[in-house]
Amino acid sequence: MSIPALNLGASQGKLIQQLGKMSNRHGLIAGATGTGKTVTLQVLAEGFSKLGVPVFAADIKGDLSGLATSGKSHPKIDERLAQIPLPNYQLQPCPTLFWSIDNDQGHPIRTTISEMGPLLLANLLELNEAQSGILYAAFEIADDEGMLLLDLKDLRSLLLWMGKNAAETRNEYGNISSASIGAIQRRLLVLEEQGADLFFGEPALQLADLMHCDFSGRGVISLLDASTLIHRSPRVYAAFLLWLLAELFEQLPEVGDSDRPKLVLFFDEAHLLFNGAPKSLLDKIEQVVRLIRSKGVGIYFITQSPLDIPEDILGQLGMKIEHALRAFTAKDRKTVKAVADSFRANLAFDTKEVVTQLGIGEALISVLDEKGAPTPVERVLISPPESQMGPLASDIRATQMQRSPIGNRYNQSVDRKSAYELLQKKAEELAKDQQAEQTRLEAEKEQKRVAKTKSRGTGRQSAAEAMIKSAARSIGSQLGRQIIRGVLGSFFGKR
Repeated sequence: MSIPALNLGASQGKLIQQLGKMSNRHGLIAGATGTGKTVTLQVLAEGFSKLGVPVFAADIKGDLSGLATSGKSHPKIDERLAQIPLPNYQLQPCPTLFWSIDNDQGHPIRTTISEMGPLLLANLLELNEAQSGILYAAFEIADDEGMLLLDLKDLRSLLLWMGKNAAETRNEYGNISSASIGAIQRRLLVLEEQGADLFFGEPALQLADLMHCDFSGRGVISLLDASTLIHRSPRVYAAFLLWLLAELFEQLPEVGDSDRPKLVLFFDEAHLLFNGAPKSLLDKIEQVVRLIRSKGVGIYFITQSPLDIPEDILGQLGMKIEHALRAFTAKDRKTVKAVADSFRANLAFDTKEVVTQLGIGEALISVLDEKGAPTPVERVLISPPESQMGPLASDIRATQMQRSPIGNRYNQSVDRKSAYELLQKKAEELAKDQQAEQTRLEAEKEQKRVAKTKSRGTGRQSAAEAMIKSAARSIGSQLGRQIIRGVLGSFFGKR
């Protein structure tokens, strides 16, 4: 029984292969622009698919979409095949699914704010320590209150509520600065302008839809169209890839050693994953890269220079494919030396010298042998792909998307009851309570005013009556005295 392996190319007529059971030890494809990295990625994706391994790849330029249709015969391909002993080479397509985040070139990929988590979200928003603390508090409040954070409006609503209720929540969740709340809200508006509102929501991507084979047993290749996203919002692109890594690490079970991976990921423009990332996030990425291979996942980074990858992560990569590097400046020469030193030496040539002389479609390659040790570096002619080199025609792409078995699952967005609706309901109830209280207070005030008016009216009437009575008494007394004086006077007046 043959050991599962994928063909990479040939060195002096000898076939160079990557063993399937070592393919979860990760890898690197590097080289200057125009040296053939995309075709190498295509060849690897085809090889894994034929081994029955599902593949996820970020398609930066749209060129990888050609995987979905058969290649065409060409004199240069025939010339390359004459130099590479490829068994069973056949022009054929690969089973392919198309995905996108910010355009209509694939099924929408979404995740929720809750699933993204505060660490990745804080990095995406480029928050400082104080602002990150408030974001962590927002997630804790959402958990305590049983509120779902699904999309950007949920998070904005919660932050607005936190700002209004900062005094009440200070003892339990710490000081919540209105300035920090405002800064986060502004970052969210910028993120929304960059298309992140399309990324956050439901239905969220199910990992199982990236990990299946077709009816013939070939691994399905999932392509993320990042041709516009990489320019519009590179941070959203990087955040998605990191989220995908984290979700795979958390959800997949341990599988131990197997003869091939369960899933292979290709991350193009890999430097975007690490640029500006805080140490806490870099440590998390290193941990995931180191441990995720035990879950049967292989990660392959594609970038121009190996130095774009943090050293601790670079040391975890088993297979290295290095296309030509340029040595025009002192920095370039330093990079060339570092790259040459990273390979296990081959006594047949000077790696430092050869890496600058490689032609298009050539690469220096080192893989892991059956014991997991790196093989000496070889100068390799990369195999030609069996699928089409270059982008897929738009009409063929549209037809394949219409026939996709998962299209109905993701094409229509869903907006269920979450933090925004709950907080809006609370605000409406509070407004009703405040209105009722205001109405009650106004009614009480009116009752007091009426009572006071009546009281004043009753007081004036009693005083008038008292005056009349007093006057009557006074008049009565005077008349009485006059009468008495009259009677007595008449009685004693005469002597």
